[in-house]
Amino acid sequence: MNSILRNNMTSNQIKRPLALQILIYGFVLFWFILAAFPFMWTMWGSFKVELDFFSKLDWTNVFSGVRTQVVHGKSFTGAGYDGAWIQEEFWRAFLNTAIVCFCTVLTSLTLATLGGYALSRSGFRYSFWLLIIALVFRALPPITLVSGYLQPFYDWNVWGTLPTTIIVLVAINQPFTLWMLHSFFQTIPKELDESAKVDGCSQFQAFRHVIIPVMWPGVITAGLFSFLLAYNDFAVTGILLSQENQTMVPKIASFMGTTQTEGNIMFAVAAVVSSIIPLFILVMFFQRQLVSGLTAGAVKG
Repeated sequence: MNSILRNNMTSNQIKRPLALQILIYGFVLFWFILAAFPFMWTMWGSFKVELDFFSKLDWTNVFSGVRTQVVHGKSFTGAGYDGAWIQEEFWRAFLNTAIVCFCTVLTSLTLATLGGYALSRSGFRYSFWLLIIALVFRALPPITLVSGYLQPFYDWNVWGTLPTTIIVLVAINQPFTLWMLHSFFQTIPKELDESAKVDGCSQFQAFRHVIIPVMWPGVITAGLFSFLLAYNDFAVTGILLSQENQTMVPKIASFMGTTQTEGNIMFAVAAVVSSIIPLFILVMFFQRQLVSGLTAGAVKG
């Protein structure tokens, strides 16, 4: 009975005041609306025509869809998506992005997992300097690194293809994934490796059967960040890919047009919404592993 009363008193003592709860929930709601508003506004406008979404005379046209009704006979239209995906073949850019991201993440994780583990278990001083060199390389602007690849790619007649772009993206993203996974491996006690060796495992068997199962949250976290770097890249893909091999971000930029060519802004709006949805689904699917991986990498075990 005394323990029950003690627990009730403790819960009453730590209970937040009503005003503080209202303030906290109000702030969270305000932050959520502020963060979600740009995407929701863009998604709503993607079903309108340009004269409604970018109306200068009356901004409420984006809700009523006056010009959209005149052009298409209804307040909403999928003309932007049809024009982007079918007319301008945005699906090709989506497929190219999937190929580039998959190959970049797979290669980066393979090299960074092996390299990060080796450097974290190495007792030699050169491992520290290798990490410093990798950090300096990652700090350089990507555009300065891309310029060095252009002349060889032109000479070898491989400019504009997906494989060469994947190689450059791996080279740029590799230091980041190497540092991240190296920090994760350092949180895993070396006694696990030694115990596995006592049981008869080789160094690689200990790495494969003991360390990697523990490292999955960190690997997923590093893979997700590597994916985002490749998915959102514009400088590398915009320079190294030809028009027929464009990924989504440069393709969206091409919808905007230039001073010499007329673009279609609604194709770009529809393509932006289409490119955000896969990211949202991916982050929601891996949110637990992402939080767990970031927490594991932040605490030295």
